[in-house]
Amino acid sequence: MGDKDEESGMPRDAKIVKSLLKSMGVEEYEPRVIHKFLELWYRYVVDVLTDAQVYSEHAGKSAIDCDDVKLAIQSKINFSFSQPPPREVLLELAQNRNKIPLPKTIAGPGIPLPPDQDTLISPNYQFGIRNKRPAEPLEETEDEETTIPNPTQEDKVEMQQNPHQRVSFPLPKRQKD
Repeated sequence: MGDKDEESGMPRDAKIVKSLLKSMGVEEYEPRVIHKFLELWYRYVVDVLTDAQVYSEHAGKSAIDCDDVKLAIQSKINFSFSQPPPREVLLELAQNRNKIPLPKTIAGPGIPLPPDQDTLISPNYQFGIRNKRPAEPLEETEDEETTIPNPTQEDKVEMQQNPHQRVSFPLPKRQKD
């Protein structure tokens, strides 16, 4: 009974959209679907009538007639929808493309994987190790704070010239229990 009360307060265009949805087998939908269809419908009608008015003015007519509306609809259809090429054209294109053989695979059995440098799990960092030099004693005074020395330009150049040094860390020996 609530459905009849709801339909009585609906505009005529909304009732038409609702009956179209029902005729297409759509039973459940959100109420805003009707409003979206109405908005689309009104926008299309305004565009078609605007184009028909332009065609009518171009023809020197004082009012829009049926031919202007038909021309506007036809131009919308031609602009909005395009036909796929004929089947013969598609077959000819496919034959031309298939004349070129696929490249031979050089991979062995299994799934071919990309090189390690192209994978996401490869390391994306390098350690820069400075050459060991005898440590210079830092002079400390009471009015100066202890600072960490910045690498000199020579150190930076040495690191850039040999970025692929191996890094090893000594592991502590385990005590046997």
